[in-house]
Amino acid sequence: MTTNQFEDFDPVSSKQWKQKIQFELKGEDYTNSVIWNSPEGIKVKPFYHKDTFANSLKVVTKASKFKICQNIFVFDVDKSIQRALDSLHRGAESLCFSIEDQGIAIEKLLQSLPLENVPVYFNLRFICMDFMQKIATIAHQKKGTIYYNLDPIGQLARDGNWFATPHKTNFDTLNLIATKLPNSAILSIDSSLYQNAGANMVQQIAYAVAHANEYFNRIPIINEPLVIKVAVGSNYFFEIAKLRAIRILFQLVAQEYQHNLDCHLFVTPTKRNKTVYDYNTNMLRTTTECMAAIIGGANTVANLPYDALYHKDNEFGDRMARNQLLILKNESYFDKVNNPADGSYYIESLTDQLAEKALVLFKDIESNGGFLKQLNQGVIKRKIQESADKEQALFDAGKEVLVGTNKYQNTEDKMKSNLELFPFVKLNPRKTLLTPIIEKRIAEKVEQERLASE
Repeated sequence: MTTNQFEDFDPVSSKQWKQKIQFELKGEDYTNSVIWNSPEGIKVKPFYHKDTFANSLKVVTKASKFKICQNIFVFDVDKSIQRALDSLHRGAESLCFSIEDQGIAIEKLLQSLPLENVPVYFNLRFICMDFMQKIATIAHQKKGTIYYNLDPIGQLARDGNWFATPHKTNFDTLNLIATKLPNSAILSIDSSLYQNAGANMVQQIAYAVAHANEYFNRIPIINEPLVIKVAVGSNYFFEIAKLRAIRILFQLVAQEYQHNLDCHLFVTPTKRNKTVYDYNTNMLRTTTECMAAIIGGANTVANLPYDALYHKDNEFGDRMARNQLLILKNESYFDKVNNPADGSYYIESLTDQLAEKALVLFKDIESNGGFLKQLNQGVIKRKIQESADKEQALFDAGKEVLVGTNKYQNTEDKMKSNLELFPFVKLNPRKTLLTPIIEKRIAEKVEQERLASE
């Protein structure tokens, strides 16, 4: 028989807790002493109580059986097949292929994989009906689950230009593909761009939902879940709440279009807080970020190798990244509980506040012509840059800390001879329809100065 261990204690209301804290402050102002504001304007209190959650928003999801995903850039098909099979043998449960050339032998790649049990995602730098049909034919033969992840709006935001297609617009091509492949998950929203470029969390949520709303408006045939790619940072509880808030607002918007399927969250750690110096710290950062992704309800998690900034893809970095997720799944049992954040008043409060603020921003975007119009006008980029500049100022002042980079530096750490990749923003002057949104890490300036002095 279960016994209530606390029945001998009188209940304590939030008002009583606040009075006790105020007494202990010995006259100091409660609001200024123990409540702090996040960059998003979220008020974080010293305690949370159930009597303040009568009308709390609810996350409608049971996503806890997350898949461990391996990212693979496809250049040499044979090597990609070998790497994919090796990754699956070593613990990966799904695959994400990045492909830039539509001449890649996609049939050979997919025929060599056990698609029956392995969901496959694509990150394509083009949009092509024939290529999609080749994938669909093999997926049907092998009863595979494919997410095509076509995102021309994301392409425009990231590159400054639409995909090149034989049709008048990218949306014409999307509608043709949707007609030919009506039961395929063709659409994706790459909101990771906004986080990696410096958007705050309210912006990330609102932009992701407004981005999705553009597709609901323009693509009438949507019979499968939309994939939302999300990057998570190191603000642990806020990141959990961010993912939950995305689901809430997506469901609200989708219902207006009679779309009853939930979104599919494909989550990866952010690049924005990763560093070249003291690079092993990146592994600590990605561990907590993957934990936040899982607790926040990610369907699929693709970890970022600790050395991804400066090393080419390598077996050791991939293995370590997968093992972090394998430990979380098989030793920490993070996949055994549905909605593990439920009942945490702090996370519930953060979720509500982020969702409410993001909804206000979403409505403002829609009242001013929609996400695509504001993207073309440069409003989205400008707002993101304003948030990025505020975060950069905090980092430069030492108020936002990256251990080993702007605090507790190891002066003996040398990296110049260890760089296989260029880890900084690359400028590629060319003619574009709009100025693209650029991903930039907050440690770049400090690192460039240190490299120059080695």
